[in-house]
Amino acid sequence: MTMPLVTMPHARRYPPRVTEFTRVFWDALVDGRFLVTRCAACDRHSFPPKPICPYCWTDAILWEEQATSGKIYSWTRVHAGPAIFEADLPYSIGIIDLDSGVRLACPLIGEVQWCCGMEIEMVSVIHPDGPFFGARPKIVSHNRYIV
Repeated sequence: MTMPLVTMPHARRYPPRVTEFTRVFWDALVDGRFLVTRCAACDRHSFPPKPICPYCWTDAILWEEQATSGKIYSWTRVHAGPAIFEADLPYSIGIIDLDSGVRLACPLIGEVQWCCGMEIEMVSVIHPDGPFFGARPKIVSHNRYIV
């Protein structure tokens, strides 16, 4: 599944630390693919990607592409944040439950009325200095969400 690409004009405010292991994840985002790690021994997913399974402690880790739809579990709007994010204020952050069962935190993209249970789609956010990821409302056939 390929995620939509959303282009941002500015550099990432707080770039991630890319390691030899996590480079697979960051490179996949450029192609619109969302990868997580899955343990070959206990078959559980982990995110953020980890070289050791946090459940059974094996290093038998596989990369797996995820479906990019899900729902907002919880969210908040940040009005006063760290100085590095001042240009983005206010901004929204959500806890997302992907349909595959993976739960993650990410920026919420778009000026909409966010609500728990809202259907979302993950997007690859392309900055001049590299990719990140976020979630935006999933557009449904009866135009329930407006971006």
